[in-house]
Amino acid sequence: MRVNTRTVGRDVGRIVQAVSVMMLVSIVVAAVNMEFFTIPAFLVSAIVMAGLGSALVWRYRDAAPPEKREAMVTAASAWAVVGVLGGLPFLLIAWTIQIDPFPAWMNTPAPATVYPTTAIFLNPLDSVFESMSGFTGTGLTMAAVEEDLPRSLHWWRSFIEWVGGVGVIVLTVAILRRGGGSSGSYTLYESEARSEKIHPSIVTTVQEIWKIFVGLTVGSIVLFLLVGMPLWDAINHGMTGIATGGFSVHADSIGHYDSPLIEYAVVPVMFAGSIAFPIHYLIYRGELRNFYADLQTRWVFIWFTAGSLALAALLYANGQYDTLEHTFRASLFQFVSAVSNTGFGTETIGGGTEQVWSAGTTLLMCLGMLTGGAAGSTTSGLKIIRMVTLIRGTAWQIREVFRPSSAIRYLQIGDRRLSEEQAQREYTEATVVFLLWITFLVIGVAVLLRVLSPAHPLEYVIFDVMSAQSNVGLDSGITGPTMPDTAKAMLIINMWVGRLEIIPIAVLLGSILQRLDLYR
Repeated sequence: MRVNTRTVGRDVGRIVQAVSVMMLVSIVVAAVNMEFFTIPAFLVSAIVMAGLGSALVWRYRDAAPPEKREAMVTAASAWAVVGVLGGLPFLLIAWTIQIDPFPAWMNTPAPATVYPTTAIFLNPLDSVFESMSGFTGTGLTMAAVEEDLPRSLHWWRSFIEWVGGVGVIVLTVAILRRGGGSSGSYTLYESEARSEKIHPSIVTTVQEIWKIFVGLTVGSIVLFLLVGMPLWDAINHGMTGIATGGFSVHADSIGHYDSPLIEYAVVPVMFAGSIAFPIHYLIYRGELRNFYADLQTRWVFIWFTAGSLALAALLYANGQYDTLEHTFRASLFQFVSAVSNTGFGTETIGGGTEQVWSAGTTLLMCLGMLTGGAAGSTTSGLKIIRMVTLIRGTAWQIREVFRPSSAIRYLQIGDRRLSEEQAQREYTEATVVFLLWITFLVIGVAVLLRVLSPAHPLEYVIFDVMSAQSNVGLDSGITGPTMPDTAKAMLIINMWVGRLEIIPIAVLLGSILQRLDLYR
């Protein structure tokens, strides 16, 4: 059956409408910070998005509720559209600064040529890159010196990462409530790589997720203030930290503070962002045993610990840092940042063509980025539960060869006892996602190797593509405004693919081929 494009059009329109509200909220932030010159950019962006979204909703207002295939195509299409249109504030603010003269009361700074970081966004591709990186919770940036950006853009970068951590479809369900009925809302919710339900009602579930998320954000901000982070920094890092996004207001990220106390304080925030929302809900209700009883939470903690110690051993053997404490702190922070897909940094991993960390330490970080945190959290990557399913499923497949055909076959994963049919279905799904994930990764690496200088170490190219596709944001000195446009476009695709966990992208591509009758 063909995908119902009317349904896709209406639901994409509703998502674009919801995101346009974010532009209006940002106008208030601009006014509070006396950056009146940025208000026209946010207002025009809001009008464009609201107008486009409303036109789609009105045009396809009688469309049927989404089935699974429509929901998948909607998710892939909406994230692409939002990623592109979310770049408008970057582009328009960069243009605005170029206008001379502007009324003095608008507090327009000197032309962007004086502020090269803002001028970067005069290139539409760089604006789209920053937006896609934000919404997907990646954190790779075209902004060379974040300190030079207006606070309004600091806010917009943090805001889109914060919302993107939970998901634009979750935002839409929360704001508009009834996207084609409750069944339609749940189908869209699932298409954004989520399946967990805290309550029977999907709307109530989404509301509960937002309550938990806001509570965690406020707690993160308070923690950062207590350890000495300035208020504006704490707000932005609290939002991007709990969303496991990684945008910072400083070029050196968390390393800017040169404070072990702040670095240690950020670690539990990144850990909290790696835990599934239903587990947070149970913990809030006093069921603390879920810290160790839940399979994913337990393995997230084990992986954080084992990986950090392994990385520390490698860095110590390489003599990377002067003291054992510095080695441990750097390893703990960077590995947790990689596995949680947060992307905050305290150390320089690479200088593009200049080797800093060895190939072994870099590839261990890549392994951490690949796995990600728990399904149902704000992290990306393949997810812990999928890795557990692949490993145990493979062992189960081998073991079952030696059992008699009359034996009752089942697979135990955590508290779940899967029948043979269930086990085969989940193992197949995990295998397909893994193979497609690796395929897109290889394509990204091949493209970057083709367009970049041969002087870039292979492990650093793999690292940056892995960082983009796992929505991490750490880099080895390759990603930046000076890289070729082809490389930027490829990383945009990697970020988009990684956020939606491959399947919706594959369904979208399949539906396009079907429309063009290319399956014949």
